[in-house]
Amino acid sequence: MPQSALDVLDLPPGVRPEPDELIRAAMRWHFGPDTGSPFWLERAGSLPFDPLTDVRTHDDLTLFPDVTAELRDVPARDLIPRGYGSGPDVVGVFESGGTTGAPKRVVLLRDWLERMLHWSNLNLDAHGFPRGADWLGLVPTGPHIVGEYFRRSAATHGRQGFTLDLDPRWVKKLIAAGRRADADAYAEHIVDQAAFVLRTQDIGVLTITPPLLERLARREDLADLVNSRVRAIRWGGTQLDPDSRHLYKTEIFPDTVLCGNYGSTMILGFAGERPDLPEEAGCVFDPYSPYVTFRVVDPATRLPVGYGERGRVLVHHVSKAFFLPNNLERDLATRVEPPAGHAGDAVADIAPVTTFENETVIEGVY
Repeated sequence: MPQSALDVLDLPPGVRPEPDELIRAAMRWHFGPDTGSPFWLERAGSLPFDPLTDVRTHDDLTLFPDVTAELRDVPARDLIPRGYGSGPDVVGVFESGGTTGAPKRVVLLRDWLERMLHWSNLNLDAHGFPRGADWLGLVPTGPHIVGEYFRRSAATHGRQGFTLDLDPRWVKKLIAAGRRADADAYAEHIVDQAAFVLRTQDIGVLTITPPLLERLARREDLADLVNSRVRAIRWGGTQLDPDSRHLYKTEIFPDTVLCGNYGSTMILGFAGERPDLPEEAGCVFDPYSPYVTFRVVDPATRLPVGYGERGRVLVHHVSKAFFLPNNLERDLATRVEPPAGHAGDAVADIAPVTTFENETVIEGVY
């Protein structure tokens, strides 16, 4: 591959490539016989177009089929581009939440992790998150990529990261079986574990899911602890309705920065809340464009809805480490104009669909 194409894929984290240049470089990388992954090199033979000649712009990514469901069965090693050589720096293999059947798997390579963290940490700075603080995370761990991002964010933006065991699949299984009381008991157990850390450690940043934040806020002693020690709360995983968000910001945790993120395993990251918006604008999420881009579409046609209208979130991930275009996520959102120079859309008012891939969507604690 010519070095110029590699240069586009290897730009420093703070430099954004031109979106269509990134696409052309990525096609040469992911579909080059010496650099592409076994998965995409094999899949290319069944495509009704040639990625190397027919995919020239960001909009051309919609030519690809949605192959996300195939990631349930693909050997993880086949997702690693050959261009990384015989010893790729793999941070880990991570799985989706298993909300809609068997989990899908992705491989997280270190260069993408570091790029994503650099972008994310700048977003936290823009929201006023303190540098060098200790973090506490009430987020899924184990095979879930959010746990890895929590640990790395705590280490690079903060100082120490304190974690708990949280298995969202077990909670969803309990709810699906009608065992709501057991699910509630498990969620309260998680908050109990958090209380031990909050009472004994100097936690400056709390990362938590909205359902667990609601439970924590119900306990007056813990809400007081957060108000006295925690300087910033980062929430994500499930929806946080505007009324609850306003209540947390103005009445329950009025002196604590509240900032959300929205993401999924299949995009190997998340979108960050746009800083400096007036309160009446609500919460808007911007992805790490042009590597991760959103489009809010009519799910029947996959054509964009109008700005301010509701639709399904369609995601493209295009980086050196990973390629997954045209992924129709299980979330609904309102389409918002992106920042100047960014490809795709921003999103707001995230909410899950009720069914996805013929399965009922259960959120639980995440």
